[in-house]
Amino acid sequence: MRRRIRRSSSQRSTEDYGGNTQIMVSTGSTLLDLAISGGRVRGGGIPGGILVEVFGPSSSGKTVLLCEIAGAVQRGGGDIMFNDPEARLNKQFARMFDLDTNDMDYRTPNTVPEVFSEVRTWEPSNPKILNGVFADSLAALSTDMEMDKKEGDKMGMRRAKEFSEELRKTCRIVAQKNFLMVCSNQIRQNIDAVSFAEKYSSPGGVSVGFYSSLRLRTSFTRNSKITEIHTIAGKEVKRVIGIRSEVTVYKSSIWKPLHIAPLTILFDYGVDDVRENLQFIKDHTKNTIYSVNETKLSNSMEESISIVEEENLESELKEQVIDLWEDIEHRFDSNRKKKQR
Repeated sequence: MRRRIRRSSSQRSTEDYGGNTQIMVSTGSTLLDLAISGGRVRGGGIPGGILVEVFGPSSSGKTVLLCEIAGAVQRGGGDIMFNDPEARLNKQFARMFDLDTNDMDYRTPNTVPEVFSEVRTWEPSNPKILNGVFADSLAALSTDMEMDKKEGDKMGMRRAKEFSEELRKTCRIVAQKNFLMVCSNQIRQNIDAVSFAEKYSSPGGVSVGFYSSLRLRTSFTRNSKITEIHTIAGKEVKRVIGIRSEVTVYKSSIWKPLHIAPLTILFDYGVDDVRENLQFIKDHTKNTIYSVNETKLSNSMEESISIVEEENLESELKEQVIDLWEDIEHRFDSNRKKKQR
């Protein structure tokens, strides 16, 4: 598979369907942008002034989504504060998303208060545009008690309390200063759950989910590994080059929740938006081969991707996906009259 050239995207100011101006940031996936707010703003995306939690199992695409969003904020001229408690952000990996680690406020905090207190005092160079705060991941944060005392947090409750305290003080600042704060979080098995309760929970207590305006849950699909085979010296060599995942809009104060978007992630590329857009059009039309509007491409996905990129059809493909997605969503609009209240 040849290395593809990425077409950059950035913040965009647009009017929602109520006529209000919105600054939206892309996740790198057209279908995920639409799942988040496609019924509110054409093309969807994530608005500023909110807290977003991206949670899911290990290696399901959380860090990739964070980097895609951070790159979009930075390309739009916004400043970035990147909190990396695990101190493992690979600069070469970040550059793949047009994320310049030398031109952002990079930190490696140890405790919960360190992350949120800095957000409240942060002053970006241009407060009139959308600036981003990122944390990867919340599960790696400790407490002052755990760091300073040998006995640690024996009851295991201090971290959840600190999250609750800090988020109460921070969420209003995020809204007032129009920051976009995106945090990743893990999931862990809830061993105390009864049969009808959630089997998994995210670390840090319930406050992170409570104060988040948008929660995105990543999960693996069937046949989640993407492999590629090459013949070298007469022998076949097989490698895993990416994963298939899906993202559920688990909670949303922006638009309707529980929309699901497929996500293809290639390790040396990021979110493969062209691939998912081509598949979406083929799956929801009568076309028997991949196509962009009236342009027939190929029966092969790889050949179709090559044609799209060589002919610079990415924008045209994206607009067709948005039109088709909106047409599908309109079929589910309620035809009932307004409720008398």
